[in-house]
Order: sequence, then structure tokens, then C-alpha cells
Amino acid sequence: METRYIGQRIKRNEDPRLLTGQALFVDDVHLPGMLHAAFVRSPYAHGYIKSIDVTAAKERPGVVAIYTADDLGDYWEPGPLLVSPPPIERLTFHARCQVPLAKDKVRHVGEAIVLVIAESRYLAEDAAEDILVDIEPIGAVVDIEYALSPDAPLLHEDLDQNLAAHVIQERGNYEEARKHADLILTRRFDYDRGTAAAMENRGIVADWDARTQTMTIHDTTQAPVIIRNIMAGRLGLTESQVRVIAPFVGGGFGPKIMMGYPEELCIPWVSMQLNRPVKWIEDRQENFFATTQERGQIHDVEIAFKNDGTILGVRDHFVHDSGAYDPYGLTVPINSQCTLLGPYSIPNYYSEFKAVFTTKPIVTPYRGAGRQHGVFVIERLLDLAGKELGIDLIEMRRRNFLPPDAFPHDNNIIYQDFAPLVYDSGDYIPALEKAVKLIDYENFTQNEQPKLRAAGKHVGIGVVAYVEGTGIGPYEGARVTVGANGKVSVATGVGTQGQGHFTTFAQIVSEQLGVDPADVYLISGDTAEFHWGAGTFASRGITVAGSACHEAAKRVREKVLKMAGEKLEVAEEDLELIDGTVRVKGVPESALKLGDLATEANPSRGAVEPGTEPGLESTAYFGPKTGATASGVHALILEVDMETMLVKVQKYVVVHDCGPVVNPLIVEGQVHGGVAQGLGNAFYEELVWDENGQLLNASFMDYLLPTAGVMPEIIVDHIETRSPLNPLGVKGAGEAGAIPVAALFAQALENALPDSGLEILQMPLSPNRLFALMQAAADRA
Repeated sequence: METRYIGQRIKRNEDPRLLTGQALFVDDVHLPGMLHAAFVRSPYAHGYIKSIDVTAAKERPGVVAIYTADDLGDYWEPGPLLVSPPPIERLTFHARCQVPLAKDKVRHVGEAIVLVIAESRYLAEDAAEDILVDIEPIGAVVDIEYALSPDAPLLHEDLDQNLAAHVIQERGNYEEARKHADLILTRRFDYDRGTAAAMENRGIVADWDARTQTMTIHDTTQAPVIIRNIMAGRLGLTESQVRVIAPFVGGGFGPKIMMGYPEELCIPWVSMQLNRPVKWIEDRQENFFATTQERGQIHDVEIAFKNDGTILGVRDHFVHDSGAYDPYGLTVPINSQCTLLGPYSIPNYYSEFKAVFTTKPIVTPYRGAGRQHGVFVIERLLDLAGKELGIDLIEMRRRNFLPPDAFPHDNNIIYQDFAPLVYDSGDYIPALEKAVKLIDYENFTQNEQPKLRAAGKHVGIGVVAYVEGTGIGPYEGARVTVGANGKVSVATGVGTQGQGHFTTFAQIVSEQLGVDPADVYLISGDTAEFHWGAGTFASRGITVAGSACHEAAKRVREKVLKMAGEKLEVAEEDLELIDGTVRVKGVPESALKLGDLATEANPSRGAVEPGTEPGLESTAYFGPKTGATASGVHALILEVDMETMLVKVQKYVVVHDCGPVVNPLIVEGQVHGGVAQGLGNAFYEELVWDENGQLLNASFMDYLLPTAGVMPEIIVDHIETRSPLNPLGVKGAGEAGAIPVAALFAQALENALPDSGLEILQMPLSPNRLFALMQAAADRA
């Protein structure tokens, strides 16, 4: 289909504001009479609160109020369960949600205990230091397998063990299939924790106006509408009395889709009590303790193959770390469970997991949201089987790919969106072939690599594949309005955290209305401007909100054509919208300006036909039946320095299928960012706890992030299979860069060190860990 704006590499509309410091972030909000908040947080991972003494803090000048859990009265209650479990037949789930302030017991280091309100943040922090909290420590639960042992201390003492959930999903009959296997492999995979480390930490400014009885909240959230609904219910207000604004947000990545953080629950309530605006901005160390994290699983897997490399079935038992509470339900482990199937034909699958409570921060989605674990397991198993069977890694994947005529493909298990896991579209071999060509696989393995090895270089290559469930429901909406000056405004309920919505949504609307995308103004993340929506998560912005923008713009287009057809006395099919006008095709002098039509459509006097809607405006909602399945192939070449065990990635290739690409420039940026986070999670980043539940590297001095200096050249290309689930045919792209990186990194490392006996079954790595693995492999030999 020929398009004018969709598919163009248009520079981002929002960038001038961001680059010149004119964009509004939460910490830029300064209100008259604003107070500032600081929290006293638990220094212990697990313990009973024996007493709290706030006497000295109250006497400090500039302190306005101090609150403990008891001071909250009836307002104190656990936060909401945000995601209930899907309708899986064999499922047990124990919901235990975080509390505004800890009462009687703390369950992880950094849990909020006391809230201090003062005239400045400096005074609030000083007063927090004056507060004495007596905590009787209890044994920490750090190891996720230990969490279920009979002698493990209970985090939630109304339960008889630290079991958050137990889930079994199954297709086919693995036990029967394994009887016919020529090769059975069993392995244990360990994927540990990391943190999102967004550039902007969390923050909230709440302003209660007693005169108008309205609450305005600026929040670094990915879901402003749901925050509005939660806070209206908690504060005893109607939704129309609460306005939540998510302005520009400096990175979301998943932790900011968590809703009902203690700070979000407390700060608006305090503003109501004091009738003054209150601000809290998270500092970096708080972010390591108080913001949700991800990863943290151990998989014990068995896989059965025929001699030709085809998969007969997989059996996977894994343990998932939920952290101290589980308000986000089972999204992450179910994503792991489902994504393990990958782009492959796996007729028999048994997957069982137990989610456990530990004395660590809450686990919620972080870019990839559990998909990394599943991809790591299945891709590593294919690599290991290829070595056993003497089959090239490319051929192992080719032989097991679902064929293009298999779609829609029902995997016969339930996905996180409560619907069956059905792949709606895909064609995997062209992506594989393109990635192999771009990485120059044949030439590298046959010519370059042997030469480099002969020169003493340890270079390796890797190629892996993945699928990504994207664009899940329930719905999003958009309102499109043509103004009197001919410019177009678009309002939607989703917030933006750097995805390029101001540009891609403009391109979608421009495609329908024939206006320059620079003349489309987006209003996002403000519940006063658009009242309904679910939020920005699960790579759903373009598929769900973008489709809503498309539908609303299409309806406005229909209004324009009807109105212009009547004025020009021509059939609507003889009209075209170009350059902010509507005109008869091939007759430029017949052009009518959209702005003039908009003015005429909103008369201030006179009679109209019954049923006439004012203005050139329309609101539309879009909700997909199920999620759209994106897919792709990553490849890389790396070199290992054997003295330092540092690894340099020399070339990186991504071939992605997200359907029609609305803006290639923005998608490439999304992929680049995802690859950077994926490499960080593979080789640089890891949260380290001691046996007492103390986080040992809660600063950027010790928690290593990849920088521009270590990033390789990234080549991005696309193939296109359209999704039948939305009018644009698009699929998500926001997490594709991050999902398969760890599996790829491990594969290429083993390829670089073929004689070492190295077998990488854990993530993340580091130079120290890689050295230890090499030593262990040498000892086994």
C-alpha cells in the first residue's frame, strides 16, 4: 500500500523541546507553598518494628509533619493488585501487595517506614536522620530456592511457606514424546537480577485544592489514567476530581508501569491533609531499593530431539523471584513460560513454575518482562544440541522454525493477556537469511575467523532468533481535532517516555488527513485531556494507541470528505486531502482549507441538521482481540581478551519483523537502546546481595552500566509480515533489541573459545565470572 508519511524517516517532533531544555519533567514542577518529602527506610531486609521515635525530628525547625503507618489511620491498607492471574487451569496465586508505610514488619531493605514533610528536601532529609526506628532483625530470604525450604523465615506469616504462585501449563505429552528421542539434554539455567537504571528516577508532585475540591498529580508513571483511578478510589474522590499528568518521562522501561508505589499512595494523601502541594523526587540510591526490579529465575530443563535436530518436546521447571510482594501478578513468569516456545515447532511442552517471596524489592516488568529468560533457555538448548548432533547453529534453527503457512499458530497455552498464545503472523527464514548475510556469516566462519585464530585472536560469532508478544489489550483511545488554523491536535491516554509518540502518532494522523506531521500536536499522559486508557507497556503504543489514532483520524477524514463533497458538489471518491486542503483530484484550484472547513463545522449561530456533530473532531478506541507477535534474528561478532576477560563486541546485526514500520529512524533508535540494555544485562550489570539481604552495589560506582564507548556499530534491517489484528498491520518494537542479547552473547563467547569446554548457563556474566567459568571448565577437563 502506497503511503505518504508512514514509513518515512521523519525527525522527532519532540526533540527541539528536549534538546533545548524546554520539556517539562516532574522535578520541573514548582508550586507556591510547596512542601518536600523524605522517607525513613528500613536498613534491614527482614525484621519486626519494635518502636519508632520521631520526637527529635518534630522539634527540628522547618518540619511540618511526620507520619508513620499508625498516623495514616483508615487510609493505611495494602496497595492494589494490578494484574490478576490469567485463567490458567492449574494455577495457585497468593496476592500480597505493598503497603504505604511498613507497619509491624519490614520485608526488604529500603521499605518505607516513616514519611517526613518539611519546607525543603534538605530539612526533610535532616529530620529523617533524627528518627529512631528500632527493628528486631529476622533471617533474610535471599536465595530463591531457599525461600521454599521448611526452615526459611516467612515473609507473610499468614502463609505456610513463601510461595507466591504455582502454575502449570502443558501442551501435548512430553513424557510420551521423550520415549522416541534420539538425544535428551538436561541443563540448569540461572538468570539473576538487574535494574532498569532509567535516567530520570521516579517522582511525584501532588496538589490538593480545597476550594475547587480537585487533586492534581504530576507523576513519572507509564499509566496516568490508572493512577487517576487508583487515587480517586483511595482518596474518596470521583475520577473527575483527580487529574494526573505524566509529562515527559526520562525513561520508563517497565518499573514505572508499577502503580500504587508507597510514595504514590502517600504524597497525595498528605497534600489533602495539609492543603499544600507536596513533592517527592527519588534519589539514585533510593532507586536501587524502592523501585521495582526484574530477572531472577532458575530453570531446570529437559529437551528431546531427533537425530536430525528437530525438537520433540521440552519440559521446564523453574523458580521465579517475586520479591517481597507481588502486586503485578504473574506477568513476568508467564512471559518466560510462553516465550520459551520461541519461533519453533515444539509439539510437546510441559512448563511448571513456582514464584516465591524473597526479602528483595518487588519484581515487575523491565524491558523484555520475562521474555529474556525464555529465549535464553531455548536458544542455549539449541546451541548445545547442535554441538552434540554436529549440526550448524543456523541449520538447527532453520529446521525447527514454524513454516510461514503455520499462522495463525495456536500454542495451546495461555498468555499474560488472558488469551490463548496465538502467533498471528510471521516468516522466520527470510529474517534468518538476512541476518546471516549482514553479519557475513559464511565468510567470517570460513575465512576471517580461521585467520584471526591463527594470529592468536579469540573471536566468536553468534546468531539467535526470538519472538515477542506485543500490542496486548485492553484498549487505548484517541481524539483527533482539526483546528481553525488547519493544524491538528491529537489527545491520547498513553504517556510517553521517549518512544517518539509525538512523531509516529502524528505520521499516522497525517496519513489520513494530508497535513504535515509538524502541524500535528500531540497531548499525551494528561487525564484532563483524555480520560481513558491503560498505559504504555508491553510494546503496545503503536499497535493499540497508534491504531486508535488511525481510527479517529479516519473518521475525521470521512467528515472532511462529506463536507467538502457537499460544498464542491462532487462525489467523495473524487476528492483528495493534500497539504492541509481537500480538493478535487487533479484540480488544485478547487482546494478548500481544512481550517476553514473546521470553522464552518462549528457555527456560533444558526440551525443545523439534527444529528450533526460540531467541528472536525472524532474520538475512537481500539482494543485488539489478542497481542501481535513480532519476531526477529540477532547476530554479533565479538573478541575476548584472554588476559583481562574483557569482551569487545565488534559488530551487531538486528533483523526485526514489526510489520509496517511507521518511522524507521525511531524504530532503529528503539532497537539501539534495547541492544544497549541487553548487553548491559549480559556482561555489565548485576545486583549483588549478601546473605543478610543487603544490596552491596547500590550506586553507579559499583553497578556497572554500558557506555557509548563499549557499544558496537549496530546494523538494523527489517522484514515485514502484517498483523491481521489491527488496521495498520503493525507489531511492537520497543523490547526487541533487548530480549535475545544474553543468549546471543553466550553463544558467541562459546564460539570464541571452542577448545575451552566452556558452557554458559548463567546470566549476567562479567570478566570475573567468565574467568571463573573458564577455570571450572579447565578443572573438569
